[in-house]
Amino acid sequence: MSDKKITAGLAALKVMEGWGIDTMYGIPSGTLSGLMNAMSNPENNIKFIQVKHEEVGSMAAAMQYKFSGKMAVAVGSGGPGATHLINGLYDAAMDATPVLAILGSKPSRELGMDSFQELNQNPMYNNIAVYNKRVAVPEQLPYMIDDAIRTAISKKGVAVLEIPADFGFAEIDAEMNYANPIYSSGDIYKEYKPVAPEAADVDAAVEILKNAKRPVIYAGFGTIGHGELVQELSRKLKAPVLTTAKSYEAFDYDFEGLMGSAGRVAWKSGNDVIFEADTVLFIGNNYPFSQVENFMAGVKHFIQIDSNPARLGRRHKADVAMLADAGLAVKALLEKVEPVAESAWWNAALKDAQNWRDYMHKIETKTEGPLEAYQVYNAINKYADEDAIFSIDVGDTTQMSIRHLHMTPKNMWRTSPLFATMSIAIPGGIGAKNVFPDRQVFNIAGDGAFAMTDSDIVTAVRYNMPVINVVMTNTQYGFIKDKYEDTNTYRNDEIVDFGDVDYAKIAEAQGAVDLTVNSIADIDKVMQEAVDYYKQGRVVVVDAKITKERPIPVEGLKLDPALATEEEIKAFKERFDAQELVPFRKFLEEEGLKSQVVKVNDEDTKYNF
Repeated sequence: MSDKKITAGLAALKVMEGWGIDTMYGIPSGTLSGLMNAMSNPENNIKFIQVKHEEVGSMAAAMQYKFSGKMAVAVGSGGPGATHLINGLYDAAMDATPVLAILGSKPSRELGMDSFQELNQNPMYNNIAVYNKRVAVPEQLPYMIDDAIRTAISKKGVAVLEIPADFGFAEIDAEMNYANPIYSSGDIYKEYKPVAPEAADVDAAVEILKNAKRPVIYAGFGTIGHGELVQELSRKLKAPVLTTAKSYEAFDYDFEGLMGSAGRVAWKSGNDVIFEADTVLFIGNNYPFSQVENFMAGVKHFIQIDSNPARLGRRHKADVAMLADAGLAVKALLEKVEPVAESAWWNAALKDAQNWRDYMHKIETKTEGPLEAYQVYNAINKYADEDAIFSIDVGDTTQMSIRHLHMTPKNMWRTSPLFATMSIAIPGGIGAKNVFPDRQVFNIAGDGAFAMTDSDIVTAVRYNMPVINVVMTNTQYGFIKDKYEDTNTYRNDEIVDFGDVDYAKIAEAQGAVDLTVNSIADIDKVMQEAVDYYKQGRVVVVDAKITKERPIPVEGLKLDPALATEEEIKAFKERFDAQELVPFRKFLEEEGLKSQVVKVNDEDTKYNF
């Protein structure tokens, strides 16, 4: 034993510092008193960002890592605070995002006494936490903090640690704690080095790609940072590129081979090419909808590249499975594949993608009629910095953001892609601005999602985190309403509609700049004003009053006379202002190809799936 003492709470904070952690999100409480005592110690260097709901704290911690790779801590009181953390931590778990969650607890002498706010908290996180423990004695606290962080980072998940309130106050030996001085192992942590593919796998993939007639590259999040390489491979193979929503920023919006994503949160061209493809190069991709929605039912050959062996073969039977880093694997393929000089498939896909882009451009640049979300996105594109960060909420804003934000690899956009929890945009903006104080940040949310966490606008104001919040106000849960239109026999719009709220006034009450826009004529002026206020260091809320009309459902297009009646096509095109959209079958036939999806019945010339 030594004479040098330190409180267990301060020792825990010093361990966090050793891992590069500098931010804790949460709300103070009695059951966190020992930890908060340490946070107030002059020797502590970790800042505390007080939020208005613990859910915002856990979401901000998760989104901070998604944007930056920098880990943060979220804290919740024993009982209700611990339960409030759930949404953000479940999102982090489903998105393989390291977060340290600290749960307060009753003082050790009260544990097991059915005391006030006492409950068995750890089981709530058993099925999603990679580390989930309660500290038994104060001396364990710094060691278990170190272990929790190391586990969260190495296993890419949520670490949960419950700490009795009195442990943070306890003095422990700083020089001889479990036979060691108190330390952080953050300075010796090693990541796995990127793995190159095996030569035999590359050769096998090259052979399949050489014989492919309709190849596509299906690029997942593993291609972030490798977009230029994938684009080069796409052009060389004449293979159009699909993305998952998460990987959208990996590519230049103007890349001619970009087809967008597939499914509902998608581009028309994305759905068109994946259903007609015969060969898929699946890179760094774990997109579940590619499997459950049968996107690849007609695919004959499947090549997969992933750095995680657990994902090889997970979404489709693989002819070639490369356990490798996406960038290194694409480089290896580029070195060995022969360039394809001409491809009717590529030409048809490019025509289809351009037809879709022309449609998107038309609705974005309308100058007449009621204000729609598309014109709001057009204004954002005009006034956003070239390296702007976008924190996107769940619902129609996710769907429209992947269509109408004109991004490049200089940008970042994040959301809750798999857990799909609403209300993540505001916390995400806080997390992004915390680590990128000099970059422009937009939060884009529908009014249903914005209303869930709008009380934390004041958090951005208080901590001097200028962000431009854009609220798409259409007084409905639009994404769900649209789904009910497609699936439900009986519909009652009172279930999905709600009243209008002056969100700009809510912003003003919290110290933010309040702007409202109701017309196409004013949207440019208002967005310019928002950016001007942002440059003055102000938090801004733009309340955009848009129409209730749904975005065009690319998963249920009525364009092809082989699949819909003349009356259905006319009504569809009129509703979605889509007169110029052309069925993919037409572009295939122009290039001398036949559709694999729509087949001719020679007897009555009808088409069917």
